[in-house]
Amino acid sequence: MKTNGSAVWQGGLKDGKGAITTHSGALKEYPYGFAARFEGKPGTNPEELIGAAHAGCFTMALSMILGGAGLTAEHMETKADVTLDQVPDGFSITKVHLTLKAKVPGATQEKFEELTAMAKAGCPVSKLLKAEITLDATLES
Repeated sequence: MKTNGSAVWQGGLKDGKGAITTHSGALKEYPYGFAARFEGKPGTNPEELIGAAHAGCFTMALSMILGGAGLTAEHMETKADVTLDQVPDGFSITKVHLTLKAKVPGATQEKFEELTAMAKAGCPVSKLLKAEITLDATLES
């Protein structure tokens, strides 16, 4: 499988403007720029998109792993907090913290923790990132 996303940019770093588009059309010329990335202004930024991709990838991976264990989630919700830090050679994504809330009938806490750890380590986006990846997983009853 191969897919793509694209970006266009005009201007300098702080006064420039960009737009991000995904192959699927989920984003079509969606604005991004310095102010959206560093000043909390409207628009998106690469870290937000990585967070959404990581949350989606992890949750799908967990669904597959649960199925392999004979379990099916009734509901799963994952948030990925992505940390961008200034480092000696510029900026780097240093951490991603996944927060999962899931309702999985028939799962014990011990089995749930084992399976979520497998999903965290095995999802393709986790494998891509060099950042420290942590997880808080809550099994709801």
